[in-house]
Amino acid sequence: MRTHTAELSSAEAATAPLWRAAQVFRLVTLLYAIGQQIASVPYYQHPQLSWVLIALMAIWSGVSALLLSQWYFPMAAGRIRGWVVFGDQVVTVALIASTRLVADYDWYHGHQTLPTTLWIANAVISMAVLRGPIAGVVAGLGMSAVVVTVREQWGQDVWGDATAPVLVSVGLALGLAANTARRAQAQLEQALRITAAAQERERLAREVHDGVLQVLAFIKRRGDEIGGPAQELARRAGEQEVALRVLLSEQGEQVDSGAVEVDLRPLLTTQATPKVSVATPGDPVPVTRGLGHEIAAAVATALSNVELHAGADAKAYVLLEDTGEMLVVSVRDDGIGIPAGRLAAAEAEGRMGVSRSIVGRITALGGTAELLTDDFGTEWEFRIPRHPAR
Repeated sequence: MRTHTAELSSAEAATAPLWRAAQVFRLVTLLYAIGQQIASVPYYQHPQLSWVLIALMAIWSGVSALLLSQWYFPMAAGRIRGWVVFGDQVVTVALIASTRLVADYDWYHGHQTLPTTLWIANAVISMAVLRGPIAGVVAGLGMSAVVVTVREQWGQDVWGDATAPVLVSVGLALGLAANTARRAQAQLEQALRITAAAQERERLAREVHDGVLQVLAFIKRRGDEIGGPAQELARRAGEQEVALRVLLSEQGEQVDSGAVEVDLRPLLTTQATPKVSVATPGDPVPVTRGLGHEIAAAVATALSNVELHAGADAKAYVLLEDTGEMLVVSVRDDGIGIPAGRLAAAEAEGRMGVSRSIVGRITALGGTAELLTDDFGTEWEFRIPRHPAR
């Protein structure tokens, strides 16, 4: 038989096995109820009516089992199940109450009601799987109250009878199982999305590396070799190559692994190279995911500027300090420094690496970015509050 699980929503697909298992239980309890009917019918005042009610119970069991299993209507699973579960409650209460029509007080006061406790549990199971443990417990308590009322047992020890404990326990257990299945399905889908995104990024990175990045690197190398006006072209190509690499790395960091906070240290230490030293505290530096990625992106841009402008022999040093309320990140190099007016000229030419990628990012986080430069190098100091004001 063709399955339609792929067409179901996430929550419905997660609970589909529970629904189908519950319908097997429904049919088994129907057989038990019929067996009880055969044993009890000689004691009823209206045996013919009791058989009519049992026939109605069998018909409802078959119809509801098919609809709740959703073999043929996957696209409307949620809506149909909602109506069937509501009908389950109504039909079950009606059948419990009908015990008064077929038996006298001496019988129904001391015996199970017409549907039997096991069959009644189907209504509780359906509610629990559909709405969770709280709804399951409420349904179990409600059915228990109806049974006790029909049998007129309120004056006795209600919990001494197995009906209430069984129904409440079933509602709680199946509700928890359904919620667990939904959470597991959501985590599985999230993992699949992360894997698919990572594979797509790797594919794009390979294509970019094999094409655009190699071309930019070739232009930069050839421009430097030719010299003269071609050096300006080489410099521009080098800037775009670094910017593109930073963009690809940022896209890699945007995948959500599900954690609320991340440790800032690995986001910075991964940028260490033979020419870049990174020093971080010995203890974790937990920050919100967005805050950590923005700081790492600003540091990456600052390091790319060092590579492009500080000189071939320049080295960079990244230092992270955590004062509790404030994060202080320093990016220092021992290069040739930045000539006066160079940043303003770069911004006027449309190169926005400093103004947007660095200052803009840090300012958006509620922090400050201070640039110090002289003939012995350049230093950026980022001061970012741990909990930026919104």
